[in-house]
Amino acid sequence: MYDRHKLEQLRQELKAWEETVLRESLSRLPERQPEFLTTSSQTVDRLYTPLDVSELDYPADLGLPGEYPYTRGIHPTLHRSRLWTMRMFAGFGTAEETNQRFKYLLGQGQTGLSIAFDLPTLMGYDTDDPEALGEFGKCGVAVSSLKDMEVLLEGIPLEKVSSSMTINSPAAIIWAMYIAAAEKQGVRPSQLRGTIQNDILKEYIAQKEFIFPPEPSMRLVVDTIEYGVSALPQWNPVSISGYHIREAGSTAAQELAFTLADGMEYVRWCLRRGLAVDDFAQRLSFFFNAHNDFFEEIAKYRAARRIWAREMRHSFSAQQPRSWLMRFHTQTAGVSLTSQQPENNIVRVALQALAAVLGGTQSLHTNSMDEALALPSQHAVTVALRTQQIIAEESGVVNTVDPLGGSFFVEAQTDRLEAEAYAYFRRIDELGGLLPAIEKGFFQSEIADAAYRYQREIDQDIRRIVGVNAYQDNKPVTIPILEMDPHGYQRQLARLEQVRIERDSAAVGQALDRLRIACQGTENTMPFILSAVQAYATLGEIVGVLREVFGVYYEPNWI
Repeated sequence: MYDRHKLEQLRQELKAWEETVLRESLSRLPERQPEFLTTSSQTVDRLYTPLDVSELDYPADLGLPGEYPYTRGIHPTLHRSRLWTMRMFAGFGTAEETNQRFKYLLGQGQTGLSIAFDLPTLMGYDTDDPEALGEFGKCGVAVSSLKDMEVLLEGIPLEKVSSSMTINSPAAIIWAMYIAAAEKQGVRPSQLRGTIQNDILKEYIAQKEFIFPPEPSMRLVVDTIEYGVSALPQWNPVSISGYHIREAGSTAAQELAFTLADGMEYVRWCLRRGLAVDDFAQRLSFFFNAHNDFFEEIAKYRAARRIWAREMRHSFSAQQPRSWLMRFHTQTAGVSLTSQQPENNIVRVALQALAAVLGGTQSLHTNSMDEALALPSQHAVTVALRTQQIIAEESGVVNTVDPLGGSFFVEAQTDRLEAEAYAYFRRIDELGGLLPAIEKGFFQSEIADAAYRYQREIDQDIRRIVGVNAYQDNKPVTIPILEMDPHGYQRQLARLEQVRIERDSAAVGQALDRLRIACQGTENTMPFILSAVQAYATLGEIVGVLREVFGVYYEPNWI
């Protein structure tokens, strides 16, 4: 894209500048530190020029918005035509309490739901299971049966509002409950829009909320994708998630590489099932973190779109341009929030959200200022939602598409992250593929090393965190903290007991038997899971059948 003669001329001018203007400036005003680092501990140069992107091929590497390779965005007009979905992650205590929060947020201008489930639900336990003791409602809403889901969604227009559900090992079961609850409202499956996270690979890599071994877990994911293609054409049956990989301590390049490697593994498994790539690829979605380093994060999203488009088009031979598109949700970095001076988190979140918007996200959650202390209060979550709305309505950043495209710094960072991602792809291949790399602890070790390096930089004051190792104070926290209904647990237990009393126990037993047989064979398990849910079999009972057939996974000890 650049004239070679002019690049050489620029190189000479840059050298002269360094020897005169820069040298004189540094002699009077030295730089504050010997090295400047990104959040991922990558060195940032003092200045970026066309020399840093001299190999840039505009049509091949950037293109135009809405055209391959989608570096500049998947839509020609992006937020000029439609703002991103403002999807605030919410869930705590009982279904009644969370339902009230949903209605409040929708009333305040939120445009999509995002459902957080409590730890027992995430691990496939009913609220009254001994393993669930003490964990009710603490990190999300408790859902043990279809009845809970009905209460959770009461009064929500599911034919109009898209929903995202953060659930993984028991994803097929919770999805079935959502489908069944919608049908009870008179909403057909084909009308439903939304996403179920359902990304089991990142559980083995980072979040550790797995139940079954990898192979049967992958079968369940493919079952949901296959079922979604035929029955829920507007639903995203998997959200391939880098967010939790980053929260575990990875670098931006690791988040990018490991997430895309997971996505490509799901594609391979679907192809082995016999699905046509253009039938399912258009419903794959992604979920990324927005961390502190403003430009590195923007570059990460741009590199992700370019890599995914290239791999879907050339490695997997997808023919439809919609199959090449990376559609992604973003959440600001929970791990960046501090319990010290929690109001500072409002600023962190605003900058992270701005990076996500400039990076072209389709959906966004902004964390609340109090999340390092507790689940978000109504006041805190309102401020977080208003942060998105101010960016959308007042900042002007939505007025043009990819305004940072062509920045020498951003393009150089995009190229760097892309190159680092491909280096990781090669290492994964050398280890025998993604599942063997998981079993060998490769991903876990890489993330642990990155997390250790980041913390060491904080401890050594190489990296400064306001309120933590810079500008500290000892003032007590004064912001309001969420208080849940103290009677919610007993109400949840009573509803679960009533379900077991009123349901047709024979029908439940038969549905579970049919599910067991399907799991032992090769049939798609989703219709059988849906039948069990509709009979009011509980989450724990259904997961119990899957445990019986598939077994339970225990992570190897790599030490």
